[in-house]
Amino acid sequence: MTKKISAFCLFIFVAVFSLFFVSCGASQTVVIWTDRPEVVSYVEFFNVTQDKAKAVVVYKDNLATSLPPAKDEKRPDILIGSFLKNSRTKKNFAPLNGILGTDQVDSLGIYDSLMEYGTVGGKQYLLPVSFNMPVMIFSASKSPLVADSSLLDFFMLENIASVFNAKNSHEIYTNMGFAPSWNSQFLYEYAKSFNAKIQEKGNVFSWNAEEMESIVSELKRWTSEKNTTTTAEQDFSFKYLYTPEHKQVQSGKCLFAYTTSDSFFSLSPEQISDIDFRWLSNNGKVCVEDEIVTLGVYRKSVNTARAFDFIIWLFSETTQKNLLDRMAHMRLDTVPFGICSGFSSIESVNEIVFPAYYKNLLGNLPEPESLSCPLPLPSRWLSLKERVVLPYLVDATKNDATVAVKTIEERLTSWRKQFN
Repeated sequence: MTKKISAFCLFIFVAVFSLFFVSCGASQTVVIWTDRPEVVSYVEFFNVTQDKAKAVVVYKDNLATSLPPAKDEKRPDILIGSFLKNSRTKKNFAPLNGILGTDQVDSLGIYDSLMEYGTVGGKQYLLPVSFNMPVMIFSASKSPLVADSSLLDFFMLENIASVFNAKNSHEIYTNMGFAPSWNSQFLYEYAKSFNAKIQEKGNVFSWNAEEMESIVSELKRWTSEKNTTTTAEQDFSFKYLYTPEHKQVQSGKCLFAYTTSDSFFSLSPEQISDIDFRWLSNNGKVCVEDEIVTLGVYRKSVNTARAFDFIIWLFSETTQKNLLDRMAHMRLDTVPFGICSGFSSIESVNEIVFPAYYKNLLGNLPEPESLSCPLPLPSRWLSLKERVVLPYLVDATKNDATVAVKTIEERLTSWRKQFN
């Protein structure tokens, strides 16, 4: 996910330094490392709303690879960020089972699948903070074409989209419902949903080669049967789909566009007032986006008790409602979606609190049991995904390619040479 420099980010970096210099002398200071800019605003609010503990933030662009701390660094008490679930989780973090319970952090209020994501060997090492989901958007005027459900599976998407297709007398597409090749992230979501089993292996990843071959074949079939060729899909995209996703569906030239919940709900209410959406699914399951934000207590924390105070404060429905309200009233040019730019890990916050800020979520959330979390991924997953997996899927799924496609293994070899 690309991090954009904005007025919000400038505020964040100023806040980081001011909080650090004000608080670094306090004996009860909780040191939080994070790759989420929003956490600074949360910590500022924590510091002014209670006097039990104080916290400071250290921003880490590559949080997942930041441990252990350098010799001259103050060790963290808490880490909050993405890709903390990997083979080193147990080594780096302390178990959190001691603070789970209805009188402290109510683990029963957190989505089961997300809690399971944070476990290693039956112990809770990470607490989920927020998550995002893939979403298909379309013009509200086209809602009668789509089933009355919060979910839209791939096969339904394929069939509904194809009915929207239209050509002129020269057999050139003038309307196209949807094409897999329009978005490489969509190709990846398809692969995840159909059992590609991409997961950490050493410092890279493994995958189900047999299933990946089947996935590629199915995507090529989709293009061949519904949109003729990949070239036709790309020509249509070049001609008509040069605007952001919400404007693509508003144009009436395509029926669906793929995006993610954080991108969609970061748009203003005016921008999406005439847009409807469904959660992209397969067999009733919605694959949660890879960048789940989790929280862990560093195994060598020197201030665990005060760290627990912050965790208990953060995992409160009241706190998260106040954080959403505070952000909404700050009148920033760019307001991040939800909690840490995603849905809260707490079910009641999403079901009760979020609809007050995001009106079109009312009655339109997937059932908790439909959420499916990713397998553990390597700490450098974003680089591997961008340079190995996505280019492979783009090239391999072209149904009219004229050159040999480099395999995943060949791309991994090139990645290792460049980045190891």
